[in-house]
Amino acid sequence: MAHATEQLNIFSWDGYVNDTEVAAVNALLKEQGYDVEVNLLETVAEGPQQMFDMLRSGDVDVSFLTLNYINMEGSPSANMLQPIDVNSPRLENYQHLSKALTNIPMGMKGDQHLYIPWGGGAYGIWANLDTVQDMPTSVKDMLEPEWKGRLSLTDGQVHPNVSLALLALGRTAFEVNDVSGDRASLGALASPDSELQQTVNALYGQVGHFWSASPPFTGEYDLVASYGVGASAAIAEGGNWGLVPFAEGNTVWLDTINFAKHLDGKKLEAAEIFANYFIGKEVQTRVVEGLGMVASSSLVDANPLIEANPDFFEETMFWPPYTRAAGNAIELMSKRAMGMSATN
Repeated sequence: MAHATEQLNIFSWDGYVNDTEVAAVNALLKEQGYDVEVNLLETVAEGPQQMFDMLRSGDVDVSFLTLNYINMEGSPSANMLQPIDVNSPRLENYQHLSKALTNIPMGMKGDQHLYIPWGGGAYGIWANLDTVQDMPTSVKDMLEPEWKGRLSLTDGQVHPNVSLALLALGRTAFEVNDVSGDRASLGALASPDSELQQTVNALYGQVGHFWSASPPFTGEYDLVASYGVGASAAIAEGGNWGLVPFAEGNTVWLDTINFAKHLDGKKLEAAEIFANYFIGKEVQTRVVEGLGMVASSSLVDANPLIEANPDFFEETMFWPPYTRAAGNAIELMSKRAMGMSATN
């Protein structure tokens, strides 16, 4: 079969786009007379700086940026995106997206949308229900001696770890970012002898394993931090894991579809057709059933995490675009705590 003249390069998180869906969109494009075909890049998304660098290379046409990455200071991916015509006739499925997710300021430039909601989830702690009889009810409970060595956190994107420490102190999850415009306040919050630093140290001291690529749902650790996708995969394979319903709640995130600034003409139209398919019922159902995430569309028959908690995407728990100062402070606190845990 002859290949199309142009390729629409898709850059996504691992598992977000599969071969069957690529073939389906390519069939739609061919049927509608577009000389464009979808090409899923082999490089998968890893984090804000890497995604920014990939967009800057010019090789990406459509991305799946996490919402707070779009305007993150230091990695301004927004500069490489174009506003999306949400009223395009090729985006007919847009009308079925949750109204709570379509006009979030951190993903916009004025009244222009730089994103289309795709799917989200919580960064939470998952308990092995075969070994954990009494779940911690508060984040601070994980600092108790009984959990030492039984917890696994990430050592890659350490922002969630500091948020857990803040919640354990009864403070807001993103206080470091909230005060980052005031050097004195940030310095006091992140100082080596601060209450927050001591709590991060204590939290890291409880960790039996820090994971990088994927969380270890092997049964070796009773409490495992996950963005949700890894936990769902473990459950699908027969694991008995449940999200710990902390009284403080869980921080939440949203992954989105974005169009590179250089797209125009037929290739931009092809990007809209791709996006429309990915916010359609079939893919959105896989977001829920295959990835264990929250679908952004009302077309799905079931959206369990939202049904269990209608306030799942509560504004104060939504991951913000961190400032450079906040990011630096968090990295410093994490390194200090990592050094302390290594000596214990």
